[in-house]
Amino acid sequence: MIGNAEILQGRILIVDDLAANVRLLEQMLRAAGYARVDTTMDSREVCALHRRHHYDLILLDLMMPNMDGFAVLEGLKAIEADRYVPVLVITAQPGHKLRALQAGAKDFISKPIDLVEAKARIHNMLEVRLLYRQIENHNKVLEQTVLERTAELRASEERFHRLTELSSDWYWEQDASGHYTEISGPALEMLGIQDGAAAPGSSACAVASTDAGYLTLEANIAARRPFLDLVCSRTGSDGTRRYFQVSGEPIFSQTGCYTGYRGIGMDVTGRKLT
Repeated sequence: MIGNAEILQGRILIVDDLAANVRLLEQMLRAAGYARVDTTMDSREVCALHRRHHYDLILLDLMMPNMDGFAVLEGLKAIEADRYVPVLVITAQPGHKLRALQAGAKDFISKPIDLVEAKARIHNMLEVRLLYRQIENHNKVLEQTVLERTAELRASEERFHRLTELSSDWYWEQDASGHYTEISGPALEMLGIQDGAAAPGSSACAVASTDAGYLTLEANIAARRPFLDLVCSRTGSDGTRRYFQVSGEPIFSQTGCYTGYRGIGMDVTGRKLT
């Protein structure tokens, strides 16, 4: 919402080659409470002034020497690119109104100038211009917020991975079909899986075992339940028995769809045998 006090602080440029018209518009605006009003009688200065001051409204006479209002409009459009061009044209030629609007002007005032109508149109155009600026600023803040949150998320993910590396021997993820999509650490060696058998895209069933811990692990995954510090064991080809402690949780998308599992594990053989 744009308040009247904010509208009266809008920056305005009056462009007319006739001093009498400039004085009339400037006196009208200052009497209405507008405090930031600039003027020029040289249309060639308009683009440079707008680059410097970024006017909220430009009152532009169309019929001027050296550079007419239509040429000024083209220059302003190049400055603003795809943004709102805040121009209110002033003309005594009815045929110029449509052409001016097509050239980028947002509204017009007919000569001779009706001061009541002019004040209303100026007020309305400034309100629209400031609303556009408010939206632009909001979008910039929103974009910056998204960038900050994304950076925070990446930092959080990095901390999570570092924590899992410190607190476990391996980290693992599976997709909804039970295939490993990520493994960090010596999980394959510990679980006795042949090289490549559990690479991303291969089945988690490669670790199938009759061990009660593994059976419980598979039951939890099948039921999509989280599990904590579940101990499993396996006997290697050399007859050595090894024990592993695993924890995991199901992963769901923002829409609630099941997408897989992730978890950590460690070799606890030394702890079990002491």
